[in-house]
Amino acid sequence: MRYQLPLRRISMKRSLASTALALVLGFSALPLAAKTTTATSWDYLQPDREQVIASLNVVELLRRHHYNKPPLNDERSIQIYDNYLKLLDPSRSYFTAADIAEFNQWRTKFDDLLKSGDLEPGFTLYRRHLTRMEERLNYALAELGKGVDKIDFTVDEQLQVDREKAPWAKDRAELDELWRKRVKDEVLRLKIAGKETKDIQELLTKRYKNQLARLKQTRGEDVFQAYINAFATTYDPHTTYLSPDNAENFDINMSLSLEGIGAVLQSDNEHVKVVRLVPAGPAEKSKQIAPADKIVGVAQGKDEMVDVIGWRLDEVVKLIRGPKGSTVRLEVIPASNPPSDQTSKVVTITREAVKLEEQAAKKKVLHLTQDGRDYKLGVIELPAFYLDFKAFRAGDPNYKSTTRDVKRLLDELQAEKVDGVVIDLRNNGGGSLQEATELTSLFIEQGPTVLVRNADGRVDVLADENKGIYYNGPLAVLVNRLSASASEIFAGAMQDYHRALILGGQTFGKGTVQTIQPLNHGELKLTLAKFYRVSGQSTQHQGVIPDITYPDVMDTKDIGESALPAALPWDSIRPAITPELDPIKPFLSELKVRHDQRTAKDPDFVFTRDRLTLAKKLMAETTVSLNEQTRRARQADVEAKQLALENNRRQAKGEEPLKELEKEDEDALPVADEKSTPEDDAYLAESGRILLDYLGLNPSLAVH
Repeated sequence: MRYQLPLRRISMKRSLASTALALVLGFSALPLAAKTTTATSWDYLQPDREQVIASLNVVELLRRHHYNKPPLNDERSIQIYDNYLKLLDPSRSYFTAADIAEFNQWRTKFDDLLKSGDLEPGFTLYRRHLTRMEERLNYALAELGKGVDKIDFTVDEQLQVDREKAPWAKDRAELDELWRKRVKDEVLRLKIAGKETKDIQELLTKRYKNQLARLKQTRGEDVFQAYINAFATTYDPHTTYLSPDNAENFDINMSLSLEGIGAVLQSDNEHVKVVRLVPAGPAEKSKQIAPADKIVGVAQGKDEMVDVIGWRLDEVVKLIRGPKGSTVRLEVIPASNPPSDQTSKVVTITREAVKLEEQAAKKKVLHLTQDGRDYKLGVIELPAFYLDFKAFRAGDPNYKSTTRDVKRLLDELQAEKVDGVVIDLRNNGGGSLQEATELTSLFIEQGPTVLVRNADGRVDVLADENKGIYYNGPLAVLVNRLSASASEIFAGAMQDYHRALILGGQTFGKGTVQTIQPLNHGELKLTLAKFYRVSGQSTQHQGVIPDITYPDVMDTKDIGESALPAALPWDSIRPAITPELDPIKPFLSELKVRHDQRTAKDPDFVFTRDRLTLAKKLMAETTVSLNEQTRRARQADVEAKQLALENNRRQAKGEEPLKELEKEDEDALPVADEKSTPEDDAYLAESGRILLDYLGLNPSLAVH
């Protein structure tokens, strides 16, 4: 997330002026495609002069300007080495123990190598990786060549699917056995999914041949970017190097918000994983894609589906992007599937740019009856923190912004005589920091809103300079794991000023600021500052912890800042405000008791808790059976448990139970349920009830 920060910027262009050279794109010629049985020579992959200079610039920039300024020493070298191995072979399925023993000679030397501009060991590891990948793909093709119909699925054997910490294979024979099982597993997954034997043979053969062909298109730039990123991301996950080709995408976690599907993606081993959805974007509107889902196929319109397992992220993004108004079909494996179930679904999405008005704040009224009395609560749904910079800079008096829209909605809600307001920040990934500050100013008298600490320890304070509160009535803020950045700043300020009840789930936890630094060759995205709440607490890593927590709708282990390797830690600095008496604290224990009593029997809360418990149990499984009968029985058992959870929820709500889990029609576009009301949203309704509880316990808050 980029921010419009009113900071005194660090000037880094001058520091590079003496060393930066004109950009020269001098890639080596690509070799002709070889037959799959012929070993490829990867000797053409060599570092060039531009890359050497760029690597030295990256070393210097990180040394002088990274937020933490950690030393580049032997300890860092070990981190780089481990990071690089994990990047190249995350499932430990290619390298052998002998390879690792050979590589260990550089384990504590990458710091010295990088300082001297010696890139050769980094290229050596990558070339070996390509050799091993080629061997494994050829082995898989040879196994398929024996005939899928010849595979015996009656044998009782297991495949270890979580190999992140598995020992390296002793030799090629051990790798052969692992890959025999991997091929068998892929065949079995497709067979259980209903594919015919002939189609399975064709699909997997085509998949492995395509991966071999793409392997042979590897360029020196691919090697350099991987190696330098293995180095840069040891500092923090948002500090990354972008090659000249990828710099235009700003980040390897690419956002497809313009003429795309509106999703942020990242690589996850051989898959492409959804990180988050852009509010009001095509993917979010489809209601069929969720964070942590894996995209395994892409098709244009009605064209044949292209299998993208094993593809690079940037190549998958190019397939997904396309002209506005055109359709793309995505084959997706839901994150909710257990490791043994890779059943996919096909989602059809019409590409479009996300319009500002579709991300605009919206209001609705929540009608609740509590303690024998009817109440009206205003709800302001805020998908993003937006500001029409172009209109604002042009002096347009009607420019669109979050704060202006919320002020208007507050006026309308107060005219309807609502008893309180809920700000819904669920899935709000952030946006304009200026708007987070401006929005905060509507609900506080005056004072600081957020602190920004730079690498030199200087703290800049952003503040509300205008006296007076625009809305002083009862207020709650609803957040979840996908509430990030500017959302966390606003929610944190509301909590620190004791201005609102914070309800929902622990937020994302991204509390760092990045800048883009052009290099002689590519760019470096560099973390140079950190956000802090007015209480002095960082929003980094930990995010904002709600006053009352709801069960997560997703496993937060895979989503959020804390799920990223080398994420900067939570810490605190001197607060910007003097702590005042907390008016919420005396009532918090009673609010929690009432919340627990209500939700213990609430069908949606019970369903969410039980579903997450089941998902965590399934995800903890590290092996799968390669016996077809055992595998089918296991899948049937899981589906029966999922169906039971759904039917328990339906019966508790007086709805008709299902005979089987609903399957999506791959050609059907979802239609929004026009009959749904704010009261149907269990988390929103419960937030309203908690606010009403607080209003009853502390009547001085009542709107007059």
